[in-house]
Parts: sequence; structure tokens; C-alpha cells
Amino acid sequence: MIRGRNGEMIKRILLGLGGTPFTDVAIERAIELANEHGAVITGVTAVDTKRLKQIGPVPPGGSAYAEKLRQKRFEITEERVEKAIEKFTKKCKKSGIPSKIKRETGDPFETMIDHARYNDITIFGLKSLFDYGFTLEPRDALIRLVSQGVRPIIAVSPEFRSIRRVLIAYSGSMESAKAMRRYVQLNPWRNVQLRVVHFGGSDDAADQLLEDAGEYCRDHGFNVETESVDKSAKEHLIEYAQQNDMDLIVMGNSIRNLIIRHLLGDTILNAIQQSDRPLFLAQ
Repeated sequence: MIRGRNGEMIKRILLGLGGTPFTDVAIERAIELANEHGAVITGVTAVDTKRLKQIGPVPPGGSAYAEKLRQKRFEITEERVEKAIEKFTKKCKKSGIPSKIKRETGDPFETMIDHARYNDITIFGLKSLFDYGFTLEPRDALIRLVSQGVRPIIAVSPEFRSIRRVLIAYSGSMESAKAMRRYVQLNPWRNVQLRVVHFGGSDDAADQLLEDAGEYCRDHGFNVETESVDKSAKEHLIEYAQQNDMDLIVMGNSIRNLIIRHLLGDTILNAIQQSDRPLFLAQ
């Protein structure tokens, strides 16, 4: 039984099988972690029949065409889902990974929220919310997922990359500290190099935050570097990760602000939309 350095472990992985181009990477990432931790993967599909029926205003005499269009949408969705399930099942069998399939209908976000209660980590392509029309309000969907307890989340990147260098975006807030602790305690990947980065400039307070964060990570057995960057995280986080060849970005956000303001933090929202590498999102 493989445990994190602090006694925690990943034994159940929840995988969203949306049938988008991100699905292949999500499957590969889930299998990688399941192999590392001896975990079982639950692959979840959710067909939103209500949304598929919504095709907009139907002109007089167009009901027959509208029904054909609805049927076509159902067929395409079903085909996409079946292909994702088949690929997931074959890869798990080949790798010797225990797996389950949950076929659901209805709101896909409510489905993920329900299943996340009994899993240690959730993996899927959050960027697909913006790119593939899963919802008309992707920001609201993300708020629902995060504020109702779906965390930690690994938001996969368009292409698979091995995780060797991990960037922890650390502002000193309790939310970013929780994200850092959650990553360190779960320890998803072994033998990684951590870099804790404070964006917004260097001063005595920032230097102390980085010193304390570095000590925390080292006490848990990690190799860690620290750095203060005189630029905003919102505008330069992704650029920094690219320039420094980081493989994963760890981020946190305030649940309280999500509920009260009904807004997702701009830095996280921008990262989800723009990042070409995976994100570890936690509270």
C-alpha cells in the first residue's frame, strides 16, 4: 500500500469521460496515478438529455427537421461516449488497473459532484467546458464543482506530459496554503522537484512566506526551490511555467469568495483557459 509522506494516499480516482480530445490524456493520467498508488479508477459518463433536446426556436413546419436534429445529436453523443468507455476499459485491462464504469444521465456537473464524495482525486479536461459546449455558462459550472467539494482536481492539458517539475503558485493566502498542503500530503508523483513561487514582487513579507513554505515542503521530504517574481500571477503565471519548463501548476482559490461573489478567481479562470500544461486545483 503506497502512502504519501504524511500518511495520506490515493486509493480512488474519479475520471470524467467526456469523449473530447482531452479524454485520451485524462485516461492516461488516471492510469499513471493508479499505477503509482495502487488505486481503482471510476470512469463516469453523463449524457445531458435535457441539453441535447434544446436546439433553439423551431420555425413553423420545422418540427420534423428539429426532431431529426435532436436524434442526430443523441447518436453523435452516444457514439462519442461509447468510444471513450471502450478506450478506457481496454487501457485499464492492459495495464492491470481495476476500474468501474458509471453511466449516468442528467446534469454532468451534478453527477461529478455526487461521485466526488467517495473519491480522493478527480481528473478531467476542465478546458473542454469552454471549448466543446458542455454548458452555456462554463464559469458557473466551475463554481459549482469547486464550491460543492470537487477537489482536488487535476485539469489535464491538451497533450500528456510527464510530471517532473511542479510549480506551486503561492500568494500566502490561506487558500493557496491549503492547495500547497494538499498537494504535498497527497504526493501524487514521486521524486519531483518543487518550486514555490510568489508573484507580485519581493519584500520582507514575501521572503518570509517563501521561507516558511519551503521549510514545510522540505519537512515532508521534497526537493524544493523558492522564488519571488515581480509580476502578477494572472498575467504571467502561464508564461513563467512555460519559460521554466514546469510540468504541473498547483493553485488554490477562496470558496468563500466563490459563493459570495459568484465569481471564479481570474487567475485560475485564465489558467484553465490558457494553460498548455496540467493544473492541480485544491482548497
